[in-house]
Amino acid sequence: MTTIDREIDQLVREELRGRSPYGAPQLAVPVRLNTNENPYPVPAPVVAQVAEAVAAELAGLNRYPDRDAVALRTDLADYLGHGLTADQVWAANGSNEVQQQLLQVFGGPGRTALGFTPSYSMHPLLAAGTGTTWVDGQRGEQFDLTAEATAAQVREHQPAVVFLCSPNNPTGTALPLPVVSAVLAAAPGIVVVDEAYAEFARPGTASALTLLPEHRRLVVTRTMSKAFGFAGGRLGYLAADPAVVAAVQLVRLPYHLSALTQAAARAVLAHAPALLASVTALKEQRDRLVTELRARGLAVADSDANFVLFGGLGEQQPVWRALVDRGVLVRDVGIAGWLRVSAGTPAETDAFLTALDDVLKEQR
Repeated sequence: MTTIDREIDQLVREELRGRSPYGAPQLAVPVRLNTNENPYPVPAPVVAQVAEAVAAELAGLNRYPDRDAVALRTDLADYLGHGLTADQVWAANGSNEVQQQLLQVFGGPGRTALGFTPSYSMHPLLAAGTGTTWVDGQRGEQFDLTAEATAAQVREHQPAVVFLCSPNNPTGTALPLPVVSAVLAAAPGIVVVDEAYAEFARPGTASALTLLPEHRRLVVTRTMSKAFGFAGGRLGYLAADPAVVAAVQLVRLPYHLSALTQAAARAVLAHAPALLASVTALKEQRDRLVTELRARGLAVADSDANFVLFGGLGEQQPVWRALVDRGVLVRDVGIAGWLRVSAGTPAETDAFLTALDDVLKEQR
């Protein structure tokens, strides 16, 4: 990748200098468990339907797409349920773009965004890109958030935007709704609950979508990249009060969602049950990882996502490298002594555990 030289670096905005772009290593190894992708390919019947839907749009590519993506937003509202309608949903090229748009509208110069690290590392980058001051909130020793402690930090910093992740990335644990409610009561501005991994949550885990009717400043963001296995399609969305959706449209680029993206996403949503069937298999592998890693004496965070954070490794970087040398790629998320592994196929889980056993044996 080309680097920024000294001459150009002097022209870059001060708050962006010295930063690295977001991204995980893309290495040609047999087992890639570092980016929380769904390892199961799109089923052939769904591929055929997507191809048909995209083909139907090709002759009309001389015309702009529906800039408001009303049909797609209607389908997304139907999928989410909870009585949501199209005017309560907004879609963009991945949930990252949705969150960037939220910061463009409700953040910006002179305003603050608050998140609670360790959490999704893209949020501070989005804040920097929009000129929003980022504040790192604090979690407990077990990466937990309590209603009292979290609300106290919100009252202290008075942020224009608060980011909460449920399930949290990289720890994987879902957030109790009383924490969300406490933040909403304390926050002066918008509260964003990032639910990118919501479909993988353990039974009985409630979504922040249930709080929307009572809170006009609540925004819940989702993605089709994970559970739907539509990462290459780049489709993220939010659910919020209609006035929030209208505000976000102030900054959306003209025709930001192509006709092809809209058509493909609608075709995928029409086959939601078939695609979401893989969620059960991935949850089984996730729970298997939790059990197996704990059986090896490692620390493991409770997971409601399609990945597991595990620690007790001493220095995590040598372990990461040793796994790569054995053909297995996991994620070093920058937490001392911890690594994150995505749930994969049973064979991928086997390969990871075998490689890890070899590494741990060498360490001892």
